[in-house]
This record gives sequence, C-alpha cells and structure tokens, in this order.
Amino acid sequence: MIVYQADKRQFLRDNDDKEIDEVIHLRFQTITGRKVAAPELRSWRESLGFMAKVLRDEDIPADTGVAVEFHIPQSSKRIDVTLTGFGADGAKNAVVIELKQWEKASATAKDAIVVTYLAHAQREVVHPSYQAWSYATLLEGFNEAVYDGGISIRPCAYLHNYLRDGVIDSRHYAGYIDKAPLFLKGEAERSRLRDFIKQHVRHGDNKAVLYAIESGRIRPSKALADSLSGMLKGKPEFVLIDDQKAVYEAALASGQSASEDQPRVVIIEGGPGTGKTVVAVNLLVALTAKGLVCKYVSKNAAPRRVYEAKLAGAMTRTRYSNLFVGSGGFLETPPNTFDVLIVDEAHRLNEKSGLYGNLGENQIKEVMGAAKCTIFFIDEDQRVTLKDIGSKEQIRQFAKAKGAAVEQYKLASQFRCSGSDGYPAWLDNTLDIRATANTTLSAGEYDFRVFDDPASLQEAIEQRNSENKARVVAGYCWPWKSKRDATAYDIEIGANYRRRWNLDQDGSLWIISPHSVSEVGCIHTCQGLELDYVGVIIGPDLVLHRDKVTTVPAARARQDQSIKGYKSFLKADPEGARAAADLVIKNTYKTLMTRGLKGCYVYCTDQHLATRFRQGLGPA
Repeated sequence: MIVYQADKRQFLRDNDDKEIDEVIHLRFQTITGRKVAAPELRSWRESLGFMAKVLRDEDIPADTGVAVEFHIPQSSKRIDVTLTGFGADGAKNAVVIELKQWEKASATAKDAIVVTYLAHAQREVVHPSYQAWSYATLLEGFNEAVYDGGISIRPCAYLHNYLRDGVIDSRHYAGYIDKAPLFLKGEAERSRLRDFIKQHVRHGDNKAVLYAIESGRIRPSKALADSLSGMLKGKPEFVLIDDQKAVYEAALASGQSASEDQPRVVIIEGGPGTGKTVVAVNLLVALTAKGLVCKYVSKNAAPRRVYEAKLAGAMTRTRYSNLFVGSGGFLETPPNTFDVLIVDEAHRLNEKSGLYGNLGENQIKEVMGAAKCTIFFIDEDQRVTLKDIGSKEQIRQFAKAKGAAVEQYKLASQFRCSGSDGYPAWLDNTLDIRATANTTLSAGEYDFRVFDDPASLQEAIEQRNSENKARVVAGYCWPWKSKRDATAYDIEIGANYRRRWNLDQDGSLWIISPHSVSEVGCIHTCQGLELDYVGVIIGPDLVLHRDKVTTVPAARARQDQSIKGYKSFLKADPEGARAAADLVIKNTYKTLMTRGLKGCYVYCTDQHLATRFRQGLGPA
C-alpha cells in the first residue's frame, strides 16, 4: 500500500500550491479510514518540504516516481519517501529515503544503536542508516517484483536538521552507512543527496517502477519454525527492525554484563506478532556464540516439539534438549548455574511444577534463581488458563528479592496479521476486552471474514492450505470423545459439520502434521506458533448478551483444564472467579485469532456475536 504517489512534477506542485501534509493526510484517511496525530502531520510538512528542495534539480527527471508512506508488505513499517526511475544502463531502480528531524544524538557501544530525544525522553533507537537498510531488506524479501523482477533498492537516510558532528557519522556506524549513505544538514549535504539520487535515477519512469512494486505479488512469509535451523547456525534469517533491534541489543548487553554479584532481570513485553520469539532465538544464538551457558525456556510443549521436528537431522536430540527446555525443570537447580535463561511465553508460567502440579514454590522464582541473567518475554493478554501466573509485577517482586537490577522494554512493531497494528486493537474493542479507538477494521488491512456455517469456513481454510500453513482451531467447548473412541466425532455443529480434535494424543505436532487440516486444534496446539491462515470456531462459551460480549464458563467441555478449579473459586470469590474466567476465555479467542500471518476466518455459534464482528468491518 502506498499512501501518496505522483511524479516529481506533481509532487512539487502539491508542495508549492497546497499544504503537502494535508494532501498526504487526506490520502491516508481515504485508504485507512483513520487520522494521524498532529506530530506526524508536522513531520510530513517539514521533512517533505526539505525533500522538495532536494528534488529542485533539473537533472532529476520530472517524471521520476515519488511515493510517500509506502507500507512494507507483511509488516507495520512504512518507508518515508521512495523515488523510482531507470539508471543510465536502463536498470529499474528505487531509492528508499528515511527522513529524520533529529538535531543531536549520542553514540553507544551497541551495534547500530544511538541515543536521541524522542517522545519527551532520551531513548535508545536504531541508527537511521540501519533503519533505511533494514526497511530495504524487508521490501526485497517480501515483494516478488523486487526479488525476481530486477528492481534494485538503494537505501539512504536524510537528517535535514543535523549538522555533521562525528557522532552520527562515526566509524562505529560505518558498516551501515556504507549500506545506506547518510546525508545531513546544509546545502553541500543536499547536493550529495541529489548526486546519490541521480546516480540511480537518470531517466524517469512515469511511476512504472512504482506501479510494479505496488502491484508485485507478496512472497510467502518466513515462519520462525522453518527458519530455526539457519538461525541456530548463525544465518540471519530475519533482519531485526527498529524496536526489535534496540531491545535485542539491550538484552544482549545485559546478558553479557550480569554476574552473581550483579544479577539482572530483563522484561520484554510484546503482543502477538511483534517478534518476541524471533528476538529470543537470536539472543540464544548470540549469547551461546559468546561462550555463555544459556537455555531457551518455555512452558508450552507445542512450540518446543515443533522446533525439535524442524531441526531433525540438523541438530542431535541431546544438543536440542540442552538448549530448549520446559519451565518446570529448575526446582533443584543450584543458584546462578546458568549465565542466561531466556524465558519465552513467560505469561504461561505456573506456580507449581510436576505432572500433578504439586512440586516447587513458583516457576518465576525458580527460573530466576537459576541464572545470573533472566530474560522474560511476556504478553499478559495471552494468559489462557487459571494457572497462568506470569506477570510483570510478580517478576519485579522476585527480582527485588534476589537483588537483581530490572530493565523493561516493549516490542510494538507488528509482523503478523498482515502487519496491521490496528487489527489486535480492533479485536480488543470488538471482544470487549478493552475499549480502543479501533472500532472498524478497514478493508484490505487484514483478510478477516465471518462465515455463516463452519463447513464453509473449513472449505475456505483447506483451499488456503497449499503450503500446509492453514488450520482450523476452536474454543474447547466440545468433549474429546475420539480420544477414547477413534470412530467418534468431537465437534458436531448442525447436520453438516463433524470433525475430530487434533490427530496425535497431546497435539504438540498437530500444527505441522501434513493431514491435520481436516482436524480441529485448540489453544494448546498453536499458542506460540503461527500460520498463514487460521480459521476460528467460536463456541457457546462466548456470546453477545445485551450488546455486551459475555463469557459462559459452563459451556466449556468438562475435560477443559484451562478453567479447572473454577467452581471452587466461584464459591469462595464469585466476582473474582467470573473476572478470571472472563479473562481466560477472551484471551484464548484473541490468541487464536492472532495466529494468522495473512488472514483469520471466523464462525460463531452465536449469530448475534457474528453480527457484532460483521458490523466492525469497513466497506469492502
């Protein structure tokens, strides 16, 4: 998606004769149905004014393509300005320009990280050249017109308010400046930027290259499980973007500096699709390569089983089990045995461990006690059982008791759900989890559909399963009869829909089993993993009652362990029990509905709830 596109001639006309920020804003509202905040409008006005000065060069062709706010596919990132045309040899080129209004920055010892004043505070952020290069890499990776179509991407960064000072342009950042040249304040710098543009755009394309990029087929997204082998060998399967890179470098520094005398705890918060596990595995690789004793810890069995299956032949089972472990194995571990423990899906940690849930005191305390540095990746909105106790507050309390320094970071960039930041917020609002401004899901923002019957949903998902990356999941509202009777069906809705729960007994490999698209999975078979398309059957445990999305714990199957103990809890504390069960059920469905990289298809047993979803969709 491109918010604004024109040729150079039209862009200069819009800048000179109109308010360019208002032109861009009107296009943004038309495409997305949303407004932007005043600071971004000011940013457009100032930075695009400087770009207009750069483009006032007769040797830059008048029919050069100009795009503003180019949305990179499968991500929430947007490229500030893209210029397109042909080189002297006729090659198709696109110059990607990252614009910044910075005036000062401080260097750090971390790779590609600087400190500058943003959002009313000094913050560690990625160097602009790294940012431009990483965006170009994303575009090259996702767009087939670029990847296969002979279009070369030429990134650079333009800091039009920043005087050259030997900091932002220091040797420490030279590797990334070589990949994406840096242009700063002043006429001489503006002249250098013009020369860079003319080097790659000698002839205009009348937006032809721009059109090819915009209409280019989106390449399949890489799934973490499929890329794990390369990552563990040090291959850069995923380029860390913006906050991912900043958080990764901060956690890496903490892992290297922690000691028995100065233990450290790092809390990294992030919603679905923000790259928590990608950052976690990258940290595991980097810290292990530096000779530190590290493990990746996760309570969820399904991701660990899937990773093990994907690594078969590339890593011995012993090596795998030394790196990837469950969260209940630290009961008797001596203090500070490990240099770093990386705890993924920390919201799923329990108080007790063991087969019967009767061992130990608290998994947070036990994991933290076993390492000099503990890095927790957490999303409190993905707690999906009454036993899930992982919270930022508890982590901070145990860190204080240990005497550990605590750092807290947040991942915000969205790389699932077609890169839509608005979709998770829209779910929060639609499911009455919390009120947000995202009352409508814009057409084209994410492939979200509501089906009238489960058979049609099943058929649509099976059609999307050409690469074994589409599955149907459901809330646990139907008893697992086929576990005892292989001929029985579990989920029966109406006269035409009969399906069984996941194929293998514990469901850990269900999401990658080649024939499991004909079966239905649950939260425990897919949390922590991702699909291209997910179909979600919302059972009678979630209904619309008096215009309010209401949970019905009694509609859950008797075998469901996620709300085990609810009835006893209800007797002791009715209000607290209902609130806890409400949170679990809504979190479960939100988690299921955010597994899809490209789309989510929904069937609701309660047709009033289906209507609520449909009313929240923008016009097609």
